[in-house]
Amino acid sequence: MSHETTSVPRYTVQLGARGRIVLPAEVRRRLDLKEGDRLVLVEDGPRTLRLIGARDLVEQLRGSLRPWTEGRSLVDELSAERRRAASGE
Repeated sequence: MSHETTSVPRYTVQLGARGRIVLPAEVRRRLDLKEGDRLVLVEDGPRTLRLIGARDLVEQLRGSLRPWTEGRSLVDELSAERRRAASGE
């Protein structure tokens, strides 16, 4: 059930057996979440939790590394490093 008191939708869910919660169908549909999708649970503060889709988190991290990897081939660098290590053995 949705409880919209602000511009951000809020939902009441109940903690079930073994700590399980069920995300409302409306949320799953709107966020395109499917059975088996991975979510990351982040503790945001005292008694505050946030769920982030694992795919979204990976995309955020990928973007944050771009300034250090732009114009470089990390695969080529790793291959060269491995060749150097192998020739030194």
